[in-house]
Amino acid sequence: MDKVVLNTRAEVPAALVAAPGPARHPDTLVGNTPILWVGEPLAPAGRGFWAKLEGVNPGGMKDRPALHMVRRAKARGDLAPGARIIESTSGTLGLGLALAGLVYRHPVTMVTDPGLEPIMAQMLAAYGTQVDLVTEPHVLGGWQQARRDRVLELLDREPDAWCPDQYNNPDNVDGYESLAIELIEQLGSVDVLVCAVGTGGHSAGVARVLRRFNPDLKLIGVDAVASTIFGQPAGPRLMRGLGSSIYPRNVDYAAFDEIHWVAPSEAVWACRALAATHHASGGWSVGAVALVAGWAARAHDSELRIAAVFPDGPHRYFDTIYNDTYCEQHGLFDVDPPIEPDTITHPTERVVHSWTRCTTVIDPKHLVHGREQAS
Repeated sequence: MDKVVLNTRAEVPAALVAAPGPARHPDTLVGNTPILWVGEPLAPAGRGFWAKLEGVNPGGMKDRPALHMVRRAKARGDLAPGARIIESTSGTLGLGLALAGLVYRHPVTMVTDPGLEPIMAQMLAAYGTQVDLVTEPHVLGGWQQARRDRVLELLDREPDAWCPDQYNNPDNVDGYESLAIELIEQLGSVDVLVCAVGTGGHSAGVARVLRRFNPDLKLIGVDAVASTIFGQPAGPRLMRGLGSSIYPRNVDYAAFDEIHWVAPSEAVWACRALAATHHASGGWSVGAVALVAGWAARAHDSELRIAAVFPDGPHRYFDTIYNDTYCEQHGLFDVDPPIEPDTITHPTERVVHSWTRCTTVIDPKHLVHGREQAS
């Protein structure tokens, strides 16, 4: 009989590796997500970063805060038994609240807009969620404000209903403590953390916990071009899941060391490069974060440990990011592989249209006529 030689990277047969314990309830499937080393072509040869693959959760990263916000609301008595949960979503939180509604036995209504991918609307409906669609953006606050206004209308109609208010609810931030603890258990320490910023929840929650272990942690935020979060003017945005047309209170501006704005074509390049080289990819936030984390691996000392949070997987983006026709129609292939960001010294210096970084981080609510208000 020929001698069998095992590859050194897989000497232990997969069947002998410890498997997760049996789950009697779907919420116990949330958490303990893997991390993956990401190198070339996102990072230079011999360098890279650790990606926390939150898409392995049943619905993605926001399963964590959705369950936590509902648990805390029930404990405080804010959410009555059997009362409806009503919230605005661009997708991922909707999946998390659908799970929380099932686990804690609450009907769920998700208010969304025409930008929601059809597959997401269909999955939410399959999970028993009522999907309420707004048809016109708010004049100033865009689709997000239009959705939030609709949430208020629905809450007025159903007095016992409860809204998590993910943009301003501190329980959203606290819900990411488990993610941070897992990173410490998996990596030992983190020197640089790269996070997409939308509601501000996971960047604030994860960084706060990691800094208990490493006070010198550097936090890099990743925003979308045409997002108002860090002081740029609002505009139409193709990307969902990061960026905002409003100012969420959960964004911890003081926690950030720098911010990067990324354009849709650059995020698509990164998503597809990840899929082709690491068999792990995701949506707009994943592409934008991977692009910036790869740059961080190039720009920082090679001994520093860089971690990036990948909020979801690729499945809901088969009709957008991974659809050639869609990408061609929106000019998303018209970009050379992005290597370095442009730099501005202040968020109000000029309007950015492509990957740009800034080490001056401001709370734009303190701006008066484009200048920072004196404290």
